[in-house]
Amino acid sequence: MAKSSKTEKTERQKLIDNTLRKQRSAEKRRGNLIVGVAVFIALLMIGYASYPSIRDAFKDNQYSGTPIAEIGQSASVCQKVETKEASDVSNHVAEGQKVPYDTAPPAFGPHWNVAGVAPAPFDRKFYDEGDRPALEALVHNLEHGYTILWYDKTIADDADKLSQVRAIAKGFDSDSDNANFRLKFIAAPWLDSDENGTAFPDGQHVAFTHWSGTAEASTGVWQYCSDVSGEALQTYMDDYPYTDAPEAAAT
Repeated sequence: MAKSSKTEKTERQKLIDNTLRKQRSAEKRRGNLIVGVAVFIALLMIGYASYPSIRDAFKDNQYSGTPIAEIGQSASVCQKVETKEASDVSNHVAEGQKVPYDTAPPAFGPHWNVAGVAPAPFDRKFYDEGDRPALEALVHNLEHGYTILWYDKTIADDADKLSQVRAIAKGFDSDSDNANFRLKFIAAPWLDSDENGTAFPDGQHVAFTHWSGTAEASTGVWQYCSDVSGEALQTYMDDYPYTDAPEAAAT
């Protein structure tokens, strides 16, 4: 017996409804898949962007509580200390004026004198390429008795070695509102743009500088190292303390 027209319409409608339902389900699955992939990619991007900071924090943590002299290599990676008669105590030039220092890095020379800028603030012990003060500001820190550890691109591009530099700098952090002058230390990158025809000696990637002496007679002091050495730095700062500087009483 032939199906009635009404029955055929009902079955066709069921077929249409079922087809539409399957299409909507498939579209929903595709939509969920697209969202899932997008979220996955976003998480990968976030993870990739945050990986360096997570990695650095993990590496830095391994030096927690380690004495400065035990961070990095032994003092044998460093050359003998070099000295040179210094000049330009209190020779202040205008902010923004570039000084053509003839050593890499400078240990003395003309410099800026701007409150909060030059010298660089006492509470900052570590700088990277993105926030390092101008050389003309850091030279003023040297005049006040600071020791600066300069590290080049070879160190900056090595996560392990840079972590050692950060750990050394952290050892000079002050937990007091009062400036402890024994903590006059800064770690800062030496940039290609700083060279001005000068460069670290071949094979040397770290340098210590200090402006020694008095306002009447002063000396620039350098020591170059092929690697990071907290041991060498400790000896250097014992030999050339913050008190040995033209303006040691200033921060």
